[in-house]
Amino acid sequence: MTDDPAPVPRFATAVRTWQLSEMDLFADLSPAEMQAIADAAPMRQVARGTLVWSPTRPVELLFIVKQGRVRTYRTAADGRSLTTAIVGPGQLFGQMPVMGLRMDDGYAEMLDPGVLCVMTPADVERLLFGDLRIVTRITALLGGRRAELETRLTDTVLKPVAARICSTLATLAGSPPSPVRLTHDQLADLVGTTRETTTKVLGDLKARSYVRLRRGRIDVLDPVAVLELADGSA
Repeated sequence: MTDDPAPVPRFATAVRTWQLSEMDLFADLSPAEMQAIADAAPMRQVARGTLVWSPTRPVELLFIVKQGRVRTYRTAADGRSLTTAIVGPGQLFGQMPVMGLRMDDGYAEMLDPGVLCVMTPADVERLLFGDLRIVTRITALLGGRRAELETRLTDTVLKPVAARICSTLATLAGSPPSPVRLTHDQLADLVGTTRETTTKVLGDLKARSYVRLRRGRIDVLDPVAVLELADGSA
């Protein structure tokens, strides 16, 4: 990784297996099976702002997010960045062609202090692909990622910016809604627009009492109204 994260200090066995049991990917495994994976692929603590992937140091690694959020993005020739995904707990990212995961010329940066499980291709083959339960969950996770990307591409082509912002807020907030911990700049990058436009749209949503704006945080107060704006039905 670009900024080498510190390994998580040695936990007691129960705590280390708990780290894995909290991930949906390993939810079907027994404590002994989770302990085997925890021993072979230990967690790493990563500071906020750490660049965990860069095309300048290409290496095949699979990252599984335990805590925190990771922003994956690409940069244009003029220096602008385009956020391609916000990856949260239980989700996967990295350069692992055997799983259909590619970063290529992309970057990955920690948005929060977090904990990552890092696996090499040999780890993936030995620890993940040998268990049909895990393979099934990986397939579902990657299928969901693909569907999300297709939706974003469709929105970019067919929807105006305000609807795209509302759609992104609704997706990130979830149901029931939880705080969207992004700055205006980060949300703009994710949607593919400017900070000024994003701030204007958020200001309009705030004026309607659909959202509450805080520093680095957006609370969706009326998810139904935001979804209606996203769908163009309001």
